[in-house]
Amino acid sequence: MISNKLRVFKSVSMISALALMVFSCAEKKSSVSESDPWKQKELIVKSISKTNFPNKIYSINDFGAVADGKTLNTLAFEKAVKACAENGGGQVLVPNGKYLTGAIHLESNVNLHLADNAEILFSINPKDYPIVHTSFEGTELMNYSPLIYAKNKTNVAITGKGTLNGQADRTNWWIWSGGKDYGWKKGIPSQNDPQNREVLVEMAEKNVPVAERVFGDGRYLRPNFIEFFECNTVLVKDITVINAPFWILHPLKSNNIIIDGVTVNSHGPNNDGCDPEYSQNILIKNCTFNTGDDCIAIKAGRDADGRRVAIPSKNIIVQNCKMIDGHGGVVIGSEISAGVNNVFVEDCVMDSPNLDRAIRIKTNSKRGGIIENVFVRNLEVGTVKECVLKLNMFYNVYGSQTGNFIPTIRNISLENVKVKNGGKYSVWAEGYKESPVENITLKNVVIQKVDSIYLLKNVKNIKFINTYINEKKVESIKN
Repeated sequence: MISNKLRVFKSVSMISALALMVFSCAEKKSSVSESDPWKQKELIVKSISKTNFPNKIYSINDFGAVADGKTLNTLAFEKAVKACAENGGGQVLVPNGKYLTGAIHLESNVNLHLADNAEILFSINPKDYPIVHTSFEGTELMNYSPLIYAKNKTNVAITGKGTLNGQADRTNWWIWSGGKDYGWKKGIPSQNDPQNREVLVEMAEKNVPVAERVFGDGRYLRPNFIEFFECNTVLVKDITVINAPFWILHPLKSNNIIIDGVTVNSHGPNNDGCDPEYSQNILIKNCTFNTGDDCIAIKAGRDADGRRVAIPSKNIIVQNCKMIDGHGGVVIGSEISAGVNNVFVEDCVMDSPNLDRAIRIKTNSKRGGIIENVFVRNLEVGTVKECVLKLNMFYNVYGSQTGNFIPTIRNISLENVKVKNGGKYSVWAEGYKESPVENITLKNVVIQKVDSIYLLKNVKNIKFINTYINEKKVESIKN
């Protein structure tokens, strides 16, 4: 009896000791991450699961596709994807040629692969996009299917060096924005996207169930281009995307996403290059963005809908990318109500007279949200029009955006950044008296040809370490 008790005591002691060791290791790892956040970035990259597909090929031509750029191949894509999925997965091949289609819906274990000279032309007829559960500018709804859509799928990819062409221009999808630059100036009547956008937001504010937020025909809310909705383990590699109706790469409520070597060239309204939303463990690398809106814009839901979903976007890494035209290089917001944290940007080049800002965070007191731990290093910036770093709690592109949800912005770091033409301000940061922008650090930053060093309102703890602006060393500001 005594010996049994002794054995139990020894076992419990061993378990306690092991638990203590694990806790100590975790505590040590946590302290390392806090002292050097880039160690955390390395752990995130290693943790992202990677796609893996059987070596089986299903050519869309074998399912009736015709590469004449005129025949609608929606059914051929559907049959090829279905056959691939039902047989354990593999590659759905789009051979060289031009293929017209409506919406393409992907399944688990399917890699949609475009040959080098393949081009998918997406129909500009809204009737070719069935109504599905999706999102528009941070608010969920039932609307036109994204051009490529996957919902609740695992191990899915779009690869190859071919082109996805949304065929959007000033005569079709873009005029739905209601913007004067995309319709009425050329005698084409613009539609009422802005009006319906507000109807949708009001539905969300009143907590109308998503299933009852039915838009589509006659409501003029444009579809996203590529959307992975509640997906896990996704790869988008090497493709070129042009002429998008709306947001281009949109991981929504998704985890473990790698976007590698993608080229986005699309200058329509709201043509953000990549919008991770409510998503985690995202790696965006080796990409080129030349866009009509933000190059990369990290989202987390709009207003009441974002607070309802309450999934922060986090662990997002941007590496070795090139940003050309755009409202911002790497942007967080404005649809940001669920919050964003742990964003790492490194080894990127940003340069265009049509690039407004390099790094930007935008929110307001309707959005709210906690935005924290944004780390940027090794950035080469040629020209930006407005400023290098903009942190704004008063974003108001849609008019008055005053509410009761005061946002938080804190822990923003720029290190080893060189800027040739800095625009109006090096740093533009505006917070609330009760919620100042906190803990901004510029270390080893050199900014040339900028009108003003900074515009600061309600900012707490901003540090300039070995930082030169217009060839003069800048001292930290004492609060």
